[in-house]
Order: sequence, then structure tokens, then C-alpha cells
Amino acid sequence: MNKKVIHIIKPISFTVMLKLFFEKNIVPYLFLFPAFLLIIVFKLYPIIEALKESMYAPTFLVSQPRFVGLENYISLFTDSQFWNSVRVTLLMNVVINPLQIILALALAILLNYRIKGIELFRSIHYIPIAVSLPIASTLWGIMLSQEYGIVNSILTAMGFEPQPFLGSKDQALWAIIAIASWRGIGYWAIFLLAGLQEVPQHLYEAAAIDGAGGWQKFRNVTLPLIKRPLLFVTVADTIANFLLFAPMYILTKGGPEKSTNVLMYESFNSAFVYSDMGRASAIVVILLVVILLIIALQFQLLKAQH
Repeated sequence: MNKKVIHIIKPISFTVMLKLFFEKNIVPYLFLFPAFLLIIVFKLYPIIEALKESMYAPTFLVSQPRFVGLENYISLFTDSQFWNSVRVTLLMNVVINPLQIILALALAILLNYRIKGIELFRSIHYIPIAVSLPIASTLWGIMLSQEYGIVNSILTAMGFEPQPFLGSKDQALWAIIAIASWRGIGYWAIFLLAGLQEVPQHLYEAAAIDGAGGWQKFRNVTLPLIKRPLLFVTVADTIANFLLFAPMYILTKGGPEKSTNVLMYESFNSAFVYSDMGRASAIVVILLVVILLIIALQFQLLKAQH
């Protein structure tokens, strides 16, 4: 082929390719591709591996695990320790999820006020978020100690008896809820604050002219307009609390008397204490299914309310 023809065809081909490239909106997908790749590698692949691992049982005399099908799941459903973990996990989440969301929304509303010194208050509220959960758990473990903890020192000074907190089967789970909420409320409040700041002020002014009070403004103006961030916080908070592990591992080891033995800690015990990866993976798969069902229910409830 003539060299002149080749030189003409190449620029034309490149121009046509660029035109098709932009007309088909491929550019956004190229920017999203690294994120999709990370999701596949670090999210989807582990789920597939967990499903596969849950079909095997350890064989301690042979290096290769033995395929058992659904046997791990069947044995879990007849295991009282597993059902205790389910009960503890659900009890904790029934309390901690509404508690964190309601208090985070209340905190976000306070942070949204335009008053003198609010910038300092916003900075102070961010301090718990800057502390990692393992470090926060360790600090609270020291503060809640029955012998030398500052919380019991304050209670003693006020005339109350020292409390065991993390050493009591009746108080340990509530102490864990308090520790997780101390760090979580401020974190979720940031997302809700972002939503509140997007609400147009003239809507509140119009509502005030119509005679609406504070509660009516909140119910008819604020809530409908922060539906999306509220839905995100509800779903993300639910996932985070179902997967909560660090405080149990650091402070209670699932005790006292299995009172803080949530599903995540039960799975950890099965995998790394009893070397039963099949049982651990089956627990993770069941936990994933439970989370998906609860999130689907939350979507339906929030959709029905609006």
C-alpha cells in the first residue's frame, strides 16, 4: 500500500476511534474500572472462597480437607453455641443500630446550627473518629476496669458501688455497645450533617411562615430531604455493627459466659482456635445472608415511609 495512503488512514482511524470512544460514554467506565477491580478482588472473590470453604471439613490426619457438602450448615443449625451467637448478635444490633442512628442524627442537627464556637464543637466531636477501634477498645477497657478504672473511681466518689462492667455477663454486652457507639455516633453524624447542609434554608422559612413548629419542620422538611444520606447511614451502620469484632476480641474474648460471643467472634474461634475453616466459613456465609435480608427489609421500610 502506498505510504501516503497509510499516513492518511492512520489519523482518520484514530479520529474515528476517539469519536466512538466519547460518544459511547466509555470514559466513565475506564475511571470506574480500578474500583470495580478492587471490589472483585477484595469483596466478591472472598465471598466465593467462603462459599467453597464452607463445603469442606478439616481432616487432621490428611493435609487435604474433606468435601462434606452442606454438612457444616446442618451441624450449625443443631449447635446451641451457634444459636447463642445468633441471639447475642441480633440483641446487640437491635439496640445499637437505632441508638447510633438516632443519636447521630441529633448530633448532626446540633452541628448544623450556625452559632458562635460551632467550629470548635465540630473539631471536638471528631476526636473519637480519629482513634482506631482497637485503640479505643483498649482505652475503654482501662477506663472500665473494676480495680483502677476512672469510671468506677467516679462512681465510688459519688457513693455508688464499683461495677464489673466487662467482667459481668449482664453488663459486658452493654459496655461493648457503649464503646462502639462512642466512636460510631460521631462518624455517622458527618454523613447526616452533609445531608442537612444541602437542605435549602428557604424551605424552613416558608414552613415558619405557614406556622410550622420545630417538630413539624423536622418531620415535613428535614426528614424527606435527607432520605438518601439517612438510608446510606442506616445500611452502612447495620453492616458495620454486624461485623463488629475488635472490642470482643480485645476486651472480653466472647465472655463472660458467652455473653458477647457474636457471630464474627464465633467464626474467628472456629477458624483460628479450633482450625475448622469449614465451620468458620459457613458462619460467615450465614452472617452475610442475614445482613442482606435485614438491609433488604430496611430498604422496603424506608421506601414505604416515603
